[in-house]
Amino acid sequence: MEPFKNNLSPQLVKCIAKHLEKHLKPFDRAGFEKAILQTLDTLELKERSQLIATTMHQVLPNDHSARFAIIRALLRPYDSDDIGMESDTKGIRGWGMFPLGMVVGQNSVEVFEEAMLLLKDMTSLFSSELDIRYFILADQDRALAMMQGWVKEDNYHVRRLVSEGTRPRLPWAMQLPQLMADPSPTLPLLEALRDDKEEYVRRSVANHLNDIAKDHPDLVAKLAVKRMKGVNPSLNSMLKHACRTLIKQGHSVALKAFGFGPPRIKLATLSTEQTTVQLGDSLLFAADIASTHPSAQTLVVDYLLHFKKANGTQVGKVFKWKTLTLAAGETVRLEKNHAIRAITTRKYYDGTQGLSLRVNGEDFGYVEFELLVSTCPPKTTLSGC
Repeated sequence: MEPFKNNLSPQLVKCIAKHLEKHLKPFDRAGFEKAILQTLDTLELKERSQLIATTMHQVLPNDHSARFAIIRALLRPYDSDDIGMESDTKGIRGWGMFPLGMVVGQNSVEVFEEAMLLLKDMTSLFSSELDIRYFILADQDRALAMMQGWVKEDNYHVRRLVSEGTRPRLPWAMQLPQLMADPSPTLPLLEALRDDKEEYVRRSVANHLNDIAKDHPDLVAKLAVKRMKGVNPSLNSMLKHACRTLIKQGHSVALKAFGFGPPRIKLATLSTEQTTVQLGDSLLFAADIASTHPSAQTLVVDYLLHFKKANGTQVGKVFKWKTLTLAAGETVRLEKNHAIRAITTRKYYDGTQGLSLRVNGEDFGYVEFELLVSTCPPKTTLSGC
């Protein structure tokens, strides 16, 4: 898969420069391109975007009216589903909007409403969810009051911006500490969007609620209980996605909201096919779960890998597995193949690791296996080898 950073390419820089040349007089196109291209290849995604944004900021007029007029002139006319599309001779869109949004977000808080409205229009070409946060941090009440008026916008990208831009823990973005501490100001916005006709918007609402659940689990669990009464399928799906962290953690109220009661089971076996796993290979394991209940029950079956830490202790990471209905007296055998590969968010250590199950929030069983990290093949580039 092509790295995201390559979307901010020399070709894109030249495309931006070409459009700036049309609308900015005077403009040193060669100097603009050189200032960016001489270091672009050495940078990662956000650093590339920041370099382009900083260089654009330096060449654009200081007067915000003139600056915003030029930025609007750079935008490609909106056509449905433009997000992710490449910039071209008709204007900037897709990844080209990433640095353009930074220009507005980082340098325009003093013209609050005008800049917010510009980001609202820009979000149709590439989400302004990162850039709108500068304004929420500067004046949360004022920003949310404006965004309240956007929940019924015809353009679904704008409606999604209301939810996604206000997420307390949005990945890649600045966190919103005030909303992490007290999420109540965004709840009316999410309520207005929870039944949105676009799944793209509802998914954002679910992710926002999942963010809130990390700081206020009981609040989201109680909200799920309240909303599950007479729920339609799309709202059921949204709420279940919103509660995914709570379900993985075994939050009893969240589990009950979706009809998952205490598990009446016996773990007959939990076993691994191998006792030693090389980093880069897979752990094969199986579980036999037997019902001890006189009637059918629905079970959410997840598994935990207890990875060894630097200090020798273990920490469990929950992985989703499956949801199933177990009949009275039934025994079911489940098998799984889990690839243990190096990732940027985890460092592996040689030694004993563990495996257990989590069923409807309760933990069952524990088996150990050895992970080999330091004996990776000599040509591997995996982290930790």
